[in-house]
Amino acid sequence: MRIDISSLNNCPVIIGGGAAGLMTALQMAPEPVVLISKAPLGAEASSLWAQGGLAAAMGDDDAPALHLADTLAAGAGLCDEAVASRIVHAAPAAVEHLAQLGVGFDRRVDGGWQLGLEAAHGRHRIVHATGDGTGREIMRALIAAVRRCPTITLLEGAEARSLIVEDNAIKGVLAVNAQGPLVIDTGRVVIATGGIGGLFLDSTNPAGCFGQGLALAARAGAKLADLEFIQFHPTAFDGPSRPMPLVTEAVRGDGAILIDDTGQRFMADQPGAELAARDIVARAVWRRRAAGHRVFLDARKHPGTAFAKRYPVISAFCRMAGIDPATDPIPVRPAVHYHMGGIAVDIEGRSTVDGLWACGEASRTGLHGANRLASNSLMEAIVFAQWVAESVLGSNRGPLRSRGANAPPPASDPSAVRPILSLGLGVLRERHGIERAIRGLYPLASGPNAASDPALVGLMMAVAAWRREESRGGHFRSDYPDVLPTAAPSFLSLADALDTARHVVETRSLSVGSAQP
Repeated sequence: MRIDISSLNNCPVIIGGGAAGLMTALQMAPEPVVLISKAPLGAEASSLWAQGGLAAAMGDDDAPALHLADTLAAGAGLCDEAVASRIVHAAPAAVEHLAQLGVGFDRRVDGGWQLGLEAAHGRHRIVHATGDGTGREIMRALIAAVRRCPTITLLEGAEARSLIVEDNAIKGVLAVNAQGPLVIDTGRVVIATGGIGGLFLDSTNPAGCFGQGLALAARAGAKLADLEFIQFHPTAFDGPSRPMPLVTEAVRGDGAILIDDTGQRFMADQPGAELAARDIVARAVWRRRAAGHRVFLDARKHPGTAFAKRYPVISAFCRMAGIDPATDPIPVRPAVHYHMGGIAVDIEGRSTVDGLWACGEASRTGLHGANRLASNSLMEAIVFAQWVAESVLGSNRGPLRSRGANAPPPASDPSAVRPILSLGLGVLRERHGIERAIRGLYPLASGPNAASDPALVGLMMAVAAWRREESRGGHFRSDYPDVLPTAAPSFLSLADALDTARHVVETRSLSVGSAQP
């Protein structure tokens, strides 16, 4: 069905078809809203791949205050405590709301919540659906609800290429679909495009998630924050498939252990062992591999023969690779999994550009700090969607003048960026490697080409990593291994990032030039 684009003018526009975008659209009903999704709903959303679940204090032995304490501890001094507190207190009601929307969460035989344990949580508080298929089940329910909602206009197969901004205020969205360029005149845009895993060679994220929303926001003048903090999941399945299948942390919560190819359990003496914070486990696995060993997750005893029933998705892809987790160790390695940084927003999801909000992984709310606590991300997206929707609807803009469709920027291709970032911004970082990444990304980001937007996002991440001369959470520098006594978030604008990158490039050029005879 062909849609008259002019009929959508002045409606709020949500960019992104994952859990954050879908939930924000549903929370706006019955007000009209436009939802732009580059792919069919759910096809390229990281939410669909989420195995772990949602963290919420649902148990009799739990409370939001305990959930908050674990969140702050994992965040390594960079969480916004007020934001984190509000989110964890809202989490139980959000789970109930999802259940009302039709999400089939796992229950005990008595009807109570079946709660799992994941790393750095002090209580069993992870709500699952179909074992390791939580994201898939949530997306199924949300997609069905969105398709039933008559006030949500879906533009599937349309890609937002740029935001129209005047005087630091949103005035429209320039997108492209099969019919060509299109402009939606609007003063209200929500970016919910997901993460940045597609900028790396090894990631658990869909390849189509490579920071498009961050590029849109940065070019519109919005500030980004904490871009250096990238979470590497320590147990991605070590095989040829990309994106890499994930072996959820819940398997370790059930008692599985990490061993190397000699059978040594190398995490046994670490505080928390296999259930230490993800950055600690990822670095331990990385170092073991760097020493020439392969690493495996051994679930033969726990959960043992119950593995296939407990984790049907993981069991299926293991069997496709000729591995039976009940009898064989599972080969694993770290891979990019989640970005703690993103578009800097306040408690209502508002960015530093008037009329621009962000929700989900594309945003930086202050919940995660330097290291996301397991299963807090889906919860953040669901909870924040309500606050973003209320803020958007409470700031109705007047009619905007109609605009013609300008020539859109080219479609993005991150393939040239992936090897550069993978080398420079891996699990372990150091100055020279980061500077090489900056020098490689700077020329790619400078021109209107297919690599420019992915390179721009990667460049801003590299600049943020270069500036943070300490090791904290998901950012570990071997040349600065200690944590600074004071913690502060890092905010970065596009202009500031380009100035810093230019300095790094020119300093290198001068150094090389002076070394020549």
